[in-house]
Amino acid sequence: MNFANAFTPERLQEAWQCFLTEFPFAIWETLYSTLLATLFAVVLGLPLGVLLVAGEPKGIRPLPRPLMSFLNVLINLLRSVPFIILMVMIIPLTRLIVGTSVGTVASIIPLTVAAFPFIARLVESSLREVNPNIIEAAQSMGASPWQIVFHVMLPESVPSLITNITLAITTIMGYTAMSGAVGGGGLGKLALSYGYQRYRFAILYLAVIVLVMITQVIQSFGTWLARKCDRRLKEK
Repeated sequence: MNFANAFTPERLQEAWQCFLTEFPFAIWETLYSTLLATLFAVVLGLPLGVLLVAGEPKGIRPLPRPLMSFLNVLINLLRSVPFIILMVMIIPLTRLIVGTSVGTVASIIPLTVAAFPFIARLVESSLREVNPNIIEAAQSMGASPWQIVFHVMLPESVPSLITNITLAITTIMGYTAMSGAVGGGGLGKLALSYGYQRYRFAILYLAVIVLVMITQVIQSFGTWLARKCDRRLKEK
């Protein structure tokens, strides 16, 4: 098909009809898989990120070096595998958990596996920004490691955590678009199946525009929420 003919009035009308009929459910699938995968990734990545900081040799609760080395290698290994390859590699795990390797629900498994090491590193980065003097003051008052984590480190790093989790959400949303190539649902599948494979490029570009708009809304909300939770800005 000639690319120049992809944006004729007929094609644009076809894209608009697709937007009215197919896009609402595709947007729902994208948000559903993104938010659930982010939730599961935070459940796995948050404690892992805390361990990376608290368990280091000079941390508040040092852990054995072999264990810390294993955690770091595991995180680096999972982060280094391209998402499209990771989806194929863990198909047996996906089938074991949800009974199938295609569809929106099935895509949540590889999304979670790809995202939780990323979130662990983001949490690690946020916790390292906490003023060490505050932690030393809590230790001098006899606070336990768990008390320091839950009452000092995490509360002090809330703005940074919100910013980083917002970044993780937008990244996972990008992964959902790639998951459409191997049977995942959402806007990615719509862009590939209706737009690219059928040479309906107007639909393809429309799906990209919608993804960009959703990403901008999420990023703006995360930035606003992080500023609202930043006590340093309130004190000024």
